[in-house]
Amino acid sequence: MRPGRWMLVAWLVVGALAAGQRHYYAQFDGSCARVATIGITLATGPLNYIGLNPTANCKVPQPSK
Repeated sequence: MRPGRWMLVAWLVVGALAAGQRHYYAQFDGSCARVATIGITLATGPLNYIGLNPTANCKVPQPSK
């Protein structure tokens, strides 16, 4: 692999560790907000350890009656 790919993999692994330390996987309920929060945490990687605490709120439209 090229160095850039290794850096990307390392970045995502650090993000996965941060999500695990925040117990996002244990509290997983399948909601839009939880999935988005885990995804954002993975994407931000090491930035989680310098104070960034990303969260997301989702509102999925309900079908009309």
